[in-house]
Amino acid sequence: MSEKNQGKLQGKHAVVTGGGRGIGAAIADALAAEGANVTLLGRNMDVLKAKAETLPQATPLACDVTDRAAVEAVFAEARENYGSVDILVNNAGAAHPAPFMKTSPDDLQAMLDVNLKGPWHCIQAVLPDMLEKDSGRIINIASTAALIGYKYVTAYSAAKHAVQGMTRSLALELANKGVTVNSVCPGFTETDIAFDAIDNIMSKTGRSREQAIAELAKHNPQKRFIQPEEVASAVLWLCEDVNRSMTGQAISVAGGEVM
Repeated sequence: MSEKNQGKLQGKHAVVTGGGRGIGAAIADALAAEGANVTLLGRNMDVLKAKAETLPQATPLACDVTDRAAVEAVFAEARENYGSVDILVNNAGAAHPAPFMKTSPDDLQAMLDVNLKGPWHCIQAVLPDMLEKDSGRIINIASTAALIGYKYVTAYSAAKHAVQGMTRSLALELANKGVTVNSVCPGFTETDIAFDAIDNIMSKTGRSREQAIAELAKHNPQKRFIQPEEVASAVLWLCEDVNRSMTGQAISVAGGEVM
């Protein structure tokens, strides 16, 4: 392959958490297409292996991002495979809808563990190498719930707002160190989380699947679900060297829902 035909991320090492399906899988596709070596992290090794087999250069590693020791161990293994991490995409997350008064302290902690502490652990695992190289891209997949509120997902929204606070503060701390930190905030996206929300609406309200889908899609002025590939495109854009001035930003991919 000639130099001019190489991808924009040729030889870069990208780690994508929750990389086996949905938005994470689409992000892995986009990064790999531009030449990145991709480490896929997640809890289901079978899903990760299946996805890795579709990519030119990818390694699946099982990891629960809420477990700090496990994160440190798996990132050490990732570095042995492809060298230090150039791009970290914190995509792993979960949402469990419930009315506020039916959300227990344990429910709140679970949302904080996966949606906030998980990215926190992963960032601390990659940042020393990024600082040593004066180069790095950290991208947190947040949600429009990091920017506005939604009913019945107070714990999830609180965790995602915290992710956005972390993104902004860390971006300032690293502004002159060659490392950018941004978040991409999708609206309702056609993923397992959206499907779970649809099932929840159906079971709680008796609405049909079509009615439940319409209830979620109405938040988007374009009246549709976001596609994972649209989120991946925003992530890829942030990874490009020419966009190094972008840091501390929240890019909403939501059809105009958040402006």
